[in-house]
Amino acid sequence: MLDTTELTVAVERFADRLRAAPQSRLQRGAAAQGLALARELSLRAQRIEAPDAPPRTMPDAGIFAVADQLVVACNDLAEVLRTAPAGSPLQGELLRRELDEAVAAVRRAAATATL
Repeated sequence: MLDTTELTVAVERFADRLRAAPQSRLQRGAAAQGLALARELSLRAQRIEAPDAPPRTMPDAGIFAVADQLVVACNDLAEVLRTAPAGSPLQGELLRRELDEAVAAVRRAAATATL
């Protein structure tokens, strides 16, 4: 079982920054960046949980919802990583790599967001 604390903490920090950002900054791209990250995390979870199912795209619920969408996508991915079934295409080191890549994506987005 993977410890996904690093991922959830990084996402919570970024989501808090999004929630605190003024509307003007959200409109200038920070919200779009957060939504893109939420969609990426969601697709990662879907690939692990149901690799044969067509991926579903997280909808755009608006600039003021993006932080919550990001947290939901992160929590979904964290749960899938912690509880990946034995028949999952990703096991052991591959799950660790998936987690590391997700953490890196969150850190990149947080570092480049104009908040």
